[in-house]
Amino acid sequence: MSVAGDVLPGRVVLPTAEDTRAFGVRLGRLLRAGDLVVLAGDLGAGKTTLTQGIAEGLGVRGPVTSPTFVIARLHPSLGGGPALLHADAYRLGGLDELDDLDLDATAEEVVTVVEWGRGLAERLAEAHLEIVLERSHDPSPEAQERVLTLRGFGDRWAGLVA
Repeated sequence: MSVAGDVLPGRVVLPTAEDTRAFGVRLGRLLRAGDLVVLAGDLGAGKTTLTQGIAEGLGVRGPVTSPTFVIARLHPSLGGGPALLHADAYRLGGLDELDDLDLDATAEEVVTVVEWGRGLAERLAEAHLEIVLERSHDPSPEAQERVLTLRGFGDRWAGLVA
């Protein structure tokens, strides 16, 4: 990822889980209050690992774990930056249940990352960054490679995703 000029690649290959976390750290340093990041990908694709890196880059209180059963967790800032609202839409039945969470109530004050949010969470903000994570097709347990595809939507992301 290019930090110079704050340009994100449209596609990036990350050989290890640690590389995925490191990419998240760099991304977290670019995010600001009001940003929405929607994560998509199969189970085990690295969505939570990426979010852990984003949390580190933002400088928020952890630990960051998958919010699958609690649906959403707020991680306050340890400095002067925005908090991280980490949500998981996997167990939600649709837009009504997402609305019930009132994630939009604080959306302008926090960075919101929604796992399994594709098709639901985009409506939380006029602009959002979508990241699709795919695992290597190598079936061996040692294979950790991830391919991330980034797409920016709205004025905020125009020109920021190559």
